[in-house]
Amino acid sequence: MLSVGVGLSRMGKKRVVFIDPGVNSSYYCNIVLEKGLLPDIRAICRHYRWTLQQDGAPAHTARTTMDYLKKAHQLH
Repeated sequence: MLSVGVGLSRMGKKRVVFIDPGVNSSYYCNIVLEKGLLPDIRAICRHYRWTLQQDGAPAHTARTTMDYLKKAHQLH
């Protein structure tokens, strides 16, 4: 079964990203975030502050994912 990722805000929505089952942190960072969600979120939000909200999926909470978000995108 595929999962779905999407960004929503009062400024708009982004395209849907379909996620392969069994996703790991590397796939999540490189495919879902870097090539999927983040470019659209940045384009929609431009200079406004925004927050990336995730659930507790293992790929979301992995140390490598947290490090990726903190270093590459200055997110907290």
